[in-house]
Amino acid sequence: MQFTRKGLKAEGFAGFRPIQDLETMRIPQGTGLFTVVAPEGFQPRFLAKSTAGVFKKKEPSLPAAALTAEWVDGAAVLYIGKAGPGSQGNRGLRRQIQEFVDFGQGKPPGHWDGRAIWQLADAGSLAVAWKELPAEQLNSAEAAYHSAFVAEFGRLPFANLVQARTRSGA
Repeated sequence: MQFTRKGLKAEGFAGFRPIQDLETMRIPQGTGLFTVVAPEGFQPRFLAKSTAGVFKKKEPSLPAAALTAEWVDGAAVLYIGKAGPGSQGNRGLRRQIQEFVDFGQGKPPGHWDGRAIWQLADAGSLAVAWKELPAEQLNSAEAAYHSAFVAEFGRLPFANLVQARTRSGA
């Protein structure tokens, strides 16, 4: 797996829309994985305070030193997440990505995965790509992408602060 736009496209990811131009009605409603990708030549500039919403009375901002430590030089992929069906079966990529973007605009989230994205000064220029997958494949696929990224870069993508694992612990 190559963690580039070309590599992601070869893996079946589509979209690649900048966050600032994202039209959520064009995102599929099915379950799958999504990723946040930096444009070519992107240089991180960290904000002192995140634009993200407060989660369970916890401030989402990370110290500059922590952001710098999480940054992965040379990696286009900044975050890999999943969008499951939810307990009511009404979630999926469209809703998960919309909530992710809303979180970055200061709305309170249901979770705060990927929160480091919202401390980048040019977060709107980052692109979102998605890949539809059946719900039963999500956990293993997310874990496999995280593992492959770690194998290539020695660490998780910038905004993935926790490595995904399959239920068996693999």
